Amino acid sequence: MALLQPKMSLKVSQRQVLTPGLMQMVSVLALNKLELKEMIDAEMVENPVLEEIDESVPMLDEVAGRQERQERLERLELLDRPAEGVIAEPAAAPKDPFEEVDFGSYFQDYLDPGYRTQPEYEDSEKPSFEHFLSQPTSLSDHLAWQLGALTLEPLLHLAAEYVIGNLDEDGYLAADEDELAAALRLAGDDQVYAGREGLDPEAALELVRRAIDLVQHLDPAGIGARDLRECLLIQIAAQQQEFVQLHRRQSSASGGLDPAEDEDPQGSVRADDDTRLEERRRALEVGALIVSHHLPLLQKRDVKDLARVAQISPAEADTGIELIRTLDPRPGRQYNREQTRLIEPDVVFVKRGAEWEVAMNEEDLPSLRLSSRYRRMLVAENTDKEVKDYVKERFRSAMQLMRNIAQRKSTILRTCEVIVRRQKDFLDQGIEALRPMMIKEVAEEIGVHPSTVSRAVANKYAHTPQGVIELRFFFSEGSNGPEGADTPLLVLKRKVRKLIEDEDARRPLTDDQLAALLQVQGIQLTRRTVAKYREDMGIPSTHQRRRRDA
Repeated sequence: MALLQPKMSLKVSQRQVLTPGLMQMVSVLALNKLELKEMIDAEMVENPVLEEIDESVPMLDEVAGRQERQERLERLELLDRPAEGVIAEPAAAPKDPFEEVDFGSYFQDYLDPGYRTQPEYEDSEKPSFEHFLSQPTSLSDHLAWQLGALTLEPLLHLAAEYVIGNLDEDGYLAADEDELAAALRLAGDDQVYAGREGLDPEAALELVRRAIDLVQHLDPAGIGARDLRECLLIQIAAQQQEFVQLHRRQSSASGGLDPAEDEDPQGSVRADDDTRLEERRRALEVGALIVSHHLPLLQKRDVKDLARVAQISPAEADTGIELIRTLDPRPGRQYNREQTRLIEPDVVFVKRGAEWEVAMNEEDLPSLRLSSRYRRMLVAENTDKEVKDYVKERFRSAMQLMRNIAQRKSTILRTCEVIVRRQKDFLDQGIEALRPMMIKEVAEEIGVHPSTVSRAVANKYAHTPQGVIELRFFFSEGSNGPEGADTPLLVLKRKVRKLIEDEDARRPLTDDQLAALLQVQGIQLTRRTVAKYREDMGIPSTHQRRRRDA
């Protein structure tokens, strides 16, 4: 049996280690303009060595130089004055606007906050403007607000909160009843909901079902459904309830009228209202029938077969289908809308004469420089060693950041120059002239790794004559085939979509017919490739697109 013994050994290996400076360079390259501005602002707060160059505010060195020149001129004037015993009153010189600058306030506002007295610094603190901006109401907030307006027993209120917390973005219930019941029974102790630990499984399940029914009656209609059928039925039931209330109000309003008044012209108006109410009632009934039992036929758009199977007339089927079209299959999206993302171009493509040029959009970006005051601290003899070490470390960090920002600008400019050279036709003519281009090809041309180009174009936009376009938009591989190799996938998919949009809904084009039409345009694609493009764009098949009118 071998004994375990400690021993020393040498091993030679290669590892790729990212230094902090290299990691910062990679992260800076991936930032867009708005993110870079936020990063620079944060660095300026943390690093006192960094200063922003503001053209509208005089530099500290300029202010000191002006003061020195002013004092020198005053000394020269004193030396040049006559030595007579009576000194004449000097003429009133025009007032220098420079003397009106409140330098005490200026230095308090622009020097490092660490040099201010604490009370003054606290007085200058003001609440951020973001605190005054209203946040959009989410679906959970909207439902919780309605739930808070109801008087419920504590356990039912808790179960309803669990249901609301398990709704997805579309408003559908993402958890089943058993999961919600188990969570309700295993919830932590709470004085408000004391006694819930004693719930048996059946009681917890019944409580969850009541909570789901409660949430389904909240606004917007259709919330809390398990599937599309239940979502549409909830909305139809809500409209049927509104119809019943409207019918009762109209019946009570017309109940006290004398039958002899039916000869008035308003009698025909009431008759028309009754007719419309009856049509609405029948449309709701047919819509509920179709959704409950014949949803697959509705998805196939087969109106004739739908009317035959449902034992209704084709006109009633059309009325029911029109009603269903007014329903919202994703009711939660009314409150879970994606926030509008602010886009600001990082580069601008400008045509000067016959040539295209690339320019960085550096408006509102802070221009950085190193503080001369801290440079003087490094050479001063009376500066402590710890202070010098700290300032040196801050200088290294500041210079590394400025180099990385310059490197980012250079990489983006070189990448965009290649894009402009390869996509001149697109810039002049539009989307139809877009050419295939791969990230690897651009990387080889500018002599960097493909990942560097990928970071350089990530989440960045260019201002072009064709609009503000994401830089990744220009990268697309070409299609297969001898004549279609120069056509990017984006253009091919647009062509397929255009052919489908222009087709006859009663005789939609098959994938073979779409491939044949593209071949007429000089693009060689197989039927399977066309089907793949169609599925990628979410376009239904020929059978599902066919519209069968009665």
